[in-house]
Amino acid sequence: MLIPLTFLYIRKKQPAVNKPVIIYIWIALLLNIGIDLTWKFRTKLPVQFQSNNYLYNIHSIVRFLLFSSYFIRLKQPFLTKTKKVIQVIFAGFVIVNFSVYQHFFDYWQFSSLLLSVEAALLLFYCIQYYLFRINDDEEISKNQPDLWIVTGLGIYVTVNFFIFLLYNKLTVHLQNFAVSLWNIHNIAFIIFCIFIAKAFYESEL
Repeated sequence: MLIPLTFLYIRKKQPAVNKPVIIYIWIALLLNIGIDLTWKFRTKLPVQFQSNNYLYNIHSIVRFLLFSSYFIRLKQPFLTKTKKVIQVIFAGFVIVNFSVYQHFFDYWQFSSLLLSVEAALLLFYCIQYYLFRINDDEEISKNQPDLWIVTGLGIYVTVNFFIFLLYNKLTVHLQNFAVSLWNIHNIAFIIFCIFIAKAFYESEL
């Protein structure tokens, strides 16, 4: 997260449309610090706080809500109602899933279902963005900040959809392979951060 934050410091004056992304960067930084500290000092923490899996769940929910809000803020006249309805559907899914099927503070695993559903829905947002831009008469420029943000997000969720979906099962049957796959997730996240940084650089008022 330090990569986009560095560029945000350089380009302090950002358009209002970028606000959800900026909020995400700060929250993600805090959550990632919390995830690392929990793992490193887990033996010194109370039992209920020794697992960092619930932080991954929080990160997933925050990421979806903020980036879906970002797509709505772009005000593209394409599937406008659908984009808002999906937010409601996701909120309902989260409530039902953790009330009936899964435990939000599961000690042993984060919710693969939550992260994979989040990735699939964000991928839908990315695809509808590109469909609108392709059919739009306006020329697409590589200097457009929204293009960098959406492309970075699209790469991240595309690479990680199946990792999220299968990760918990792989940790049981193929633990070493699961660890290697998570390294791919980390690389995709770094690429995502670089794309956001580029967007911040291009979008100063």
